[in-house]
Amino acid sequence: MGLSQRSRRYAPIALLGVAGIALAGCGAPGGSTGGGGGGGGDNTVTIYGTIVEGEAELLAESWSDFEKENDITIKYEGSQDFETQLGTRAQGGNPPDIAIFPQPGLFADYAARDYLKPAPDAVEANAKKYWTQGWVDFGTYKDEFYGAPLMASVKGWVWYSPKKFAEWGVQEPTSWDELLTLTKTIQEKSGTAPWCAGFESGVATGWPGTDWIEDLVLRNAGADVYDQWVKNEVPFTDPQIKEAFDATGELLLNPDYVNAGFGDVRSINSTAFGDVAPKVASGECALTHQASFLSGFFPDGTDISEDGDVWAFLLPSKSEDETFITGGGEIVGAFSDDEATQKVLEYLSSPEWADKRLALGGVTSANKGVDIEAVENPILQESIKLLQDDSVTFRFDGSDQMPGAVGSGTFWKGMVAWINGTSTDEVLTQIETGWPSS
Repeated sequence: MGLSQRSRRYAPIALLGVAGIALAGCGAPGGSTGGGGGGGGDNTVTIYGTIVEGEAELLAESWSDFEKENDITIKYEGSQDFETQLGTRAQGGNPPDIAIFPQPGLFADYAARDYLKPAPDAVEANAKKYWTQGWVDFGTYKDEFYGAPLMASVKGWVWYSPKKFAEWGVQEPTSWDELLTLTKTIQEKSGTAPWCAGFESGVATGWPGTDWIEDLVLRNAGADVYDQWVKNEVPFTDPQIKEAFDATGELLLNPDYVNAGFGDVRSINSTAFGDVAPKVASGECALTHQASFLSGFFPDGTDISEDGDVWAFLLPSKSEDETFITGGGEIVGAFSDDEATQKVLEYLSSPEWADKRLALGGVTSANKGVDIEAVENPILQESIKLLQDDSVTFRFDGSDQMPGAVGSGTFWKGMVAWINGTSTDEVLTQIETGWPSS
């Protein structure tokens, strides 16, 4: 739900409790004259999304040259209440021309209800040329292509201080057992809890915990089980899902292992997810699990490199021969098919736009046409390489593919209850009740 990145995560970005802002004079959605909204003028395109504050300003900067070159005005509005407001506008016949969806499930729902226009041929061509098939599939509904990806993030990074690792004489683990041994060794040598974690995120509190479970289901149970799980063909009460909770609990429910610099196990729920970054940079916290966008939360001047203040490794998998990653991103869908809107859609699906946005810092892209060398942050560089690698098994954030009642409902709440001491079996049963009956 990358960040420049202090205002949001990739998914679901809209629920972080950050005030929405309007750019380029955008208030309520206007629109171009092709069926999106009304009153914006022939060369005005309205875009609605979850990206707010500093990130929204960078977004506007990324397309400013395009606007001048094509005599198009883009009016962007970001909101913390994206899902509710977009539904109201669509049902009322006054949607934006373009929406930036943070969840493929939500995107597919709008396509299923015939709100979205099929993507222009040029956008589909860009998607097929510059993205892996998995990303193309996220923008496809019933064999019709409706939208290309925008930005992306890689989850499952474990951040640490190389200087502290050298001091303790430890190395990056390559298996789960080695990770547990590493944790125990650091605890014994430092005399403090090695891990820090923060699940607090306003009304979205709990989502960092779902990332742990998703990573471990994919890595330990495999991609097929993961795909079945997000469709509820494998329920939360299945032993394979419980195994992911149990593995996570070996670290996050152990009072000897968490919550470095913040308190006891329950302090995880009251610790803001971004607040762990400075503790890692200072060496107070040895290990934390968070997506590539955590790089935007480290103090200014932090050296992110293999021998610097902070570095990261991917959470180990059972198989050392295959790389599994989860991640998030946005899909761009259109409610209008007029000429100006189509031009904007084509630009946003191009490596030219992606390069513009990457050059402004703090984000990653799965677009294979981007100039990776223009990205200064090496973890973001590594994340882009992973996203572009066809040999990597990538799956979109599981909770973002589930119905909202589960993904951003009982799953988030269940993680909070679990950290607060509710038994795993009870939590799994409670989460499962969120699934719609049909």
